[in-house]
Amino acid sequence: TTSNKRQIWVRGFFMLMMILVFYVSATVMFAVTIVQFVIRLLNDTPNERLVSFGRSLGKNMHQIVDFLTFAAEEVPFPFSDWPSGD
Repeated sequence: TTSNKRQIWVRGFFMLMMILVFYVSATVMFAVTIVQFVIRLLNDTPNERLVSFGRSLGKNMHQIVDFLTFAAEEVPFPFSDWPSGD
């Protein structure tokens, strides 16, 4: 039906946006990885706030992949809540 076609086009728009968010997230994850490595070299322990952030960023990236592959219907952050780092 026409409504169904419209919904898939809207989803396609959100998918394009989520691809961009995924690439930005991957860049941020790379930066966190480098910073965390240097912190670990200098302090013998990783930064707990970065550990939590990295975990939540990874969860968000997983949500994006699920959405892009049609394994989930909910549009991830910034259109839903940010996942916890627990």
